Amino acid sequence: MASSALLNRVSPGGLHAACYGLPGAAAAAPWAEAVAPPVALVPPRDTCMRTAPPTLPAAQLSPATAVEDSQVRGRGSTAGAGAPCGLPDSLPAHALPAHSAQQPPLPLVTLPGRLLVVGFGSIAAGCLPLILRHVRVERCKVTLLTAPDRGAEARAAAKQHGLNVVVCSLTPGNYREVVEPLLWPGDFLLNLSVDVSSCALIALCNRRRCLYLDTVVEPWAGAYTDAKLSLESRSNYALREEALTLKRAFNQAAGAAPSTALITHGANPGLVSHLVKRALLDVAKASGVVLPEPTTQQAWAALACHLGVRCIHVAERDSQASGTPKRPGEFVNTWSVDGFIAEGCQPAELGWGTHEASLPRDGKTHHTGSGAAIYLTRPGCATRVRSWCPGEGAFHGFLVTHNEAISVADWLTLREGVGGAVSYRPTVHYAYHPCDAALASLHELAGKGYVPQSRKRILDASEVLSGCDELGVLLCGMPSPAPHAAYWLGSTLSCAAAREMVPHNSATTLQVTATILGGMVWVVEHPHEGVLEPEEMRDWRRVLDVAEPYIAPLVGAWSDWTPLQGRTGAAALFPEQLDELDPWQFSNVRVD
Repeated sequence: MASSALLNRVSPGGLHAACYGLPGAAAAAPWAEAVAPPVALVPPRDTCMRTAPPTLPAAQLSPATAVEDSQVRGRGSTAGAGAPCGLPDSLPAHALPAHSAQQPPLPLVTLPGRLLVVGFGSIAAGCLPLILRHVRVERCKVTLLTAPDRGAEARAAAKQHGLNVVVCSLTPGNYREVVEPLLWPGDFLLNLSVDVSSCALIALCNRRRCLYLDTVVEPWAGAYTDAKLSLESRSNYALREEALTLKRAFNQAAGAAPSTALITHGANPGLVSHLVKRALLDVAKASGVVLPEPTTQQAWAALACHLGVRCIHVAERDSQASGTPKRPGEFVNTWSVDGFIAEGCQPAELGWGTHEASLPRDGKTHHTGSGAAIYLTRPGCATRVRSWCPGEGAFHGFLVTHNEAISVADWLTLREGVGGAVSYRPTVHYAYHPCDAALASLHELAGKGYVPQSRKRILDASEVLSGCDELGVLLCGMPSPAPHAAYWLGSTLSCAAAREMVPHNSATTLQVTATILGGMVWVVEHPHEGVLEPEEMRDWRRVLDVAEPYIAPLVGAWSDWTPLQGRTGAAALFPEQLDELDPWQFSNVRVD
């Protein structure tokens, strides 16, 4: 595979479907469809594969490519290039060596039973080629279960690949009747749905001794926007606490070890938790800190505290654009429209750091659980924050609630003894600048009182003409001897590279689907871990081994950016109340 002079890395443009040997449709494999309880669709159990899964040696940690803020240029089109957006044509002499991802073998793992995919939106459609490419499972043992609004797409995929399909909306009243006949002990439920309770499916899988993975802790339909519920009840903090309650109950139950249920493991939440760990190690190395790699929660928290990390942004700038402009009354996005509207209409949430001087004027604390996060009494899609990405530079993003803002903050909480007082925690939040069409859609949504538009359109990878999705973690506030006060580590995948590698994927969806694939491999290899979050995965590099060839390049960039940039001294255009002694106060980060 050719090496690109741009970043001295494996070129993602060379990782196309042919070199991975994407299987064709199994013409002889049966497939069926049902709307009623689908008992008749269950294939005979004795035809399931029982071969042992192959193993892949874990790769050694290599620092991501590092780029100085001063070397970063303006954003340019990457169509057809597979190069990261807005990054320089050459690296400075002092850049860290590139991390060259190795191509995963075919296949990566063998499922011990059948696979049930719940939901068939853009993420599930993008996942399917990766699963069929890297997971050994008979086609007739794969079932797509989706609501009627995606029934046509699921039927087409099932017919093409020889899969089963069930078209049925899951509700609190029917989900057991529909799902239980499709699951036997050892089967895998991949939950990529919206408006279906994650905790209900997790509990069902625990009873059936099945493996489970999702990308978000989802409630039943309507819970995100139910005005009768309190803001606290509609928060991701509350949904996470519900899942953690299940975890404690399963782990304390007598009998066999609980089956693994890996929750919130897409790109973000999910991938970004692994990037936080790798970024902490990068910062430690650059700062001359020589310590054993952490293996426990308190050790990771102690490392972040020692490095002086004050806040962590999940900083994302999506610049993908199509040639079809957004129309009035239409919501356009590069991933699930329903999912984006739902999380955007939840209260804004963030992990709350110990360095923060005071709560925001609209900030509220929680009275149960870990207390690692707060929420604001306003929607995330109407709350903006300042952040930074290497290609885009400084930008304003939305403080949309995400599970990683809570789980990462909780994971990096340092306590004085077991159960003692909190001595350290960074502030953690999402800072999301969606694609320009989605930005206009959000503006229209807010103007209509958060009543969703009548038309929805997800940008298909084939219609995206240019752009990329810069998704990474920005560690902020590190003092000397760190080279600079901020360090960003993440994926700068272009849509052109994504669609060349995997059908039905844009840059945004491939960052999610590749991480889902890595999570599925990890779950199969660790089948008795119970309910766990991404931060709790011990050999977290295994996920990166699988995902990185698809989301490369992973770029590490140092910066002197602070949220006070251009707002003080002679550069200030308007007077503001700023905390100039501590740039990393949330009051400086927030856009009023």
